[in-house]
Amino acid sequence: MITYRPLTPEMAGKLAEIDRSESIDKIYTLNEGALFSVEMHCECSSWDAVALKEVQERFRSELQKGGMGIGAFKEDALVGFGVLAHAFIGAAQDQLQVDLLYVSRNFRRKGIGKSILQMLSEEAKKRGAKALYISSTETRSAVSFYMGNGAAVTAEVDKVLFEKEPTDIHMLKKLE
Repeated sequence: MITYRPLTPEMAGKLAEIDRSESIDKIYTLNEGALFSVEMHCECSSWDAVALKEVQERFRSELQKGGMGIGAFKEDALVGFGVLAHAFIGAAQDQLQVDLLYVSRNFRRKGIGKSILQMLSEEAKKRGAKALYISSTETRSAVSFYMGNGAAVTAEVDKVLFEKEPTDIHMLKKLE
């Protein structure tokens, strides 16, 4: 059974339990607002020591600044997590970013990511956001996940996030 609970900055070490590896068969590129698919056959490994340290620091920093983290656990093992950023963005300052969202390879397609995204959406609404801003990795699995959960490509791209992640697919998920 999967249980969900809030995460704290002190739990950054638990992120090492996530297996982010995946087989990538397709990526998307964005050109003038339209998505184009590109066949790709490669393996993305889990975090190496440097990448793990970076994601742990990002996780810790965002939660210390007032962001919200939710973890999915199978017993005591972290099998998925998401982080809602603390700072409002967008022209109207009415969007909150999904800063991180990962589900371990063996736990994907079981509704865990959907549940985490729903919890982040509910928290964003409580904080007054009108939309979630998503800077999604360009893989088919990630883009399909977000679009299947109500996100759409946005023309209003956050400049800071785009400079940081120019190949990502930038989307908005309207909150009702």
